[in-house]
Amino acid sequence: MAKTLLEKIWNGHSIKQLGDSEDLIYIDMHLLHEINTPQAFDRLRASNLTVRRPDLTVATEDHNTPTRSIAALQSDPLRKKQVDLLRQNCSEFDIPLYQLGESRQGITHVIAPEQGLVHPGTTLVCCDSHTTTHGALAALAFGIGTSQVEHVLATQTLRLQRFNSMRITVKNSLRANISSKDLALFIINQIGTGGGIGHVIEYAGDTIHKLSMEARMTLCNMSVEAGASAGIIGVDDVTIDYLRSVLNGYSNIEEEINRWRNFVSDADAIFDKEIVIDGSEVDERVTWGTNPSQNISFNECIPDLSSYRDTSEKEAAQCALEYMKIKPGQFLREIRIDKVFVGSCTNGRIEDLRVVAGILKGRAVHTNVDMVIVPGSIKVRDQAIREGLDIVFKNAGADFRYLPGCSMCVGLNEDSMRSGERSVSTSNRNFEGRQGTGSMTHIASPAVAAASAIMGHIASPSDL
Repeated sequence: MAKTLLEKIWNGHSIKQLGDSEDLIYIDMHLLHEINTPQAFDRLRASNLTVRRPDLTVATEDHNTPTRSIAALQSDPLRKKQVDLLRQNCSEFDIPLYQLGESRQGITHVIAPEQGLVHPGTTLVCCDSHTTTHGALAALAFGIGTSQVEHVLATQTLRLQRFNSMRITVKNSLRANISSKDLALFIINQIGTGGGIGHVIEYAGDTIHKLSMEARMTLCNMSVEAGASAGIIGVDDVTIDYLRSVLNGYSNIEEEINRWRNFVSDADAIFDKEIVIDGSEVDERVTWGTNPSQNISFNECIPDLSSYRDTSEKEAAQCALEYMKIKPGQFLREIRIDKVFVGSCTNGRIEDLRVVAGILKGRAVHTNVDMVIVPGSIKVRDQAIREGLDIVFKNAGADFRYLPGCSMCVGLNEDSMRSGERSVSTSNRNFEGRQGTGSMTHIASPAVAAASAIMGHIASPSDL
C-alpha cells in the first residue's frame, strides 16, 4: 500500500498503538535550551528518574542570551539564573551542552542541521514551536510542551495523536528575486494561520526541489505559522549533498544514503488534504498586521475592513490596524521604520547573510534606522567573517553581533525594541509585543529587510 513520507516515519517509530488514534512514538533526537526546561528536570528529580538517552539529547544556550558579549550575561539575574539552571541540569544528567560563545553554540534550529544531528526518516522534538525547521531534511520534527519534555527525557518516547497529512505542491518556478520566505508568507496568506492545524505539511513539486537546503529550512520553519504541527520535504539530491557536507568523514555515509533515499512519499500516496500553489504568482511579501497571514505585496495596499467577509478576521484586522498604527489604503513603501533585524532560526543562516551583504555593499543604512544582524550560530558568524561579510556590514553602518542567539526575534534580551518602535524583521512572528512591549513588527525576507534598512521605510530591492 502506498504511503506518505509522514506515514513511513510514523510507522517506523510507533512502539505501540494506544487506541483513539494515539501511538507511543520513539524519539531519535531531543533538543533543549534554557527556556521552559527547568520544570521538567525538577519533576525528574521529584520522581527519582534519570535521562534515558543523554546521548540523544543536545542542549544549547540561545533564547535570552546576549549577542554583544559573554560578560553581559551577568547583568540580568533572571537570564543568568535560567542559563545557570540549564548548565547545572545538563551537568547532572550528562547532557551535551553548547555554552554561549563555544564553537558549536547557536540557535537550536540552526546548529542541529549544520552539525549533522538531523537525518532523514528520524523524529526530533524540542520545546520550541519552530522545531518544524528540521523537516527540511525529511525528519518528522515538531515542538512539544514542558510536560512532554519530561516524558522524552525519562523515556525517549512520546504519546501522540496521529497527525493528518497535507501536501502543498508548488508548480511553476519562482521568479529570480523571490525567496522561500516570500513563498512561506504567500502560503500562509492563502490558507490562513489555522489552515494547517492538526496536519503535517509536506511541500512538493519541482519548485520546492529547486530550493537550497537553507531555503527549505526557512519554509519548514514557517509551517507552524500556518498552524501546522510540522513541515516536511522528501529526500532528493539537494538533501544528500547537504548531508554529505555536514557528515564529512561519517564512516557509513554511502550505506545511509541508500536508506535515506526511501524517505519520500510514494507516487500514489493519498493525503488528507491537497493544495496547489502557482509559484509564478508569488511576489515579495511583507506583513502589515499582527499575525503572519496579514501580509501583502508591494503592489497592494493595506486592506479595507469592508473586504473581510469573515467576522473574526475582520475584528482581527481592525485590532491589527489600531495596534500597528496604519490605515487602509496605505502602501508598504509609505511606512517608515526605526529598526531592521536580520537573524533568527528563520533567516539567520549564511545564505541569508550573503543576500543582505550583497544589497548593502557600497550602500549605507539610513541615518534613522538601527540595523542589527545576528548570526544563527558561531559557525555562521565565523563563515561570514571569512567571506568578509562583517566588513560589508560595518561599512554600511549595520551592527553585526559577535554572539549568536534568538536576539530581537523574541525580545528576551537587551536587543528588544522600545514601545512605539517599528521594525522590519526576518524572523517569524509579528504578534503584539513580540519584539518588545508596544513594538511593531513587519516580517519580510532578508532582501526586503536590507533594502528597507537603506531606504528608511519598507522597501523592495528594486527600489534601490
